[in-house]
Amino acid sequence: MSDARLAPGDAAPDFTLTDDTGAEVTLSDLRDRRVIVYFYPAAMTPGCTKQACDFTDSLESLKAAGFEVLGISPDKPEKLAKFREKDGLGITLLSDPDKAVMKSYGAFGEKKLYGKVVEGVIRSTFVVAEGGAVELAQYNVKATGHVAKLRRDLGLD
Repeated sequence: MSDARLAPGDAAPDFTLTDDTGAEVTLSDLRDRRVIVYFYPAAMTPGCTKQACDFTDSLESLKAAGFEVLGISPDKPEKLAKFREKDGLGITLLSDPDKAVMKSYGAFGEKKLYGKVVEGVIRSTFVVAEGGAVELAQYNVKATGHVAKLRRDLGLD
């Protein structure tokens, strides 16, 4: 397990993951735009649904500003497909079942859950600049209101 956290200026770890349709998505293939990579614990849970719906609601304006959005969880592609269908999600959902990508971003490890220390997905968001450097790294973000805050941080609102 890696406790290494990324910071602005670090090279974003490249990855290839399977999306909810079974297609592979590689981060380095998106070097011509800025990419919002966010990690969430589980599809179809209240907080994760709220966050995914917020990103979907903002997707058109984010794309217009040159951003791609990738949501990553440990869920299998089949569950992600159900999540997309159930909630009408427009963002790209990626499966990281062995949590290797999460660990490379410092988005998996010890966290507090209801006062107990547990190991799990740390809800985190990264903005990867054109060329692959981390532009923004936010750990332990809140599911509700996060997209609005991110938009402000990026100067979009």
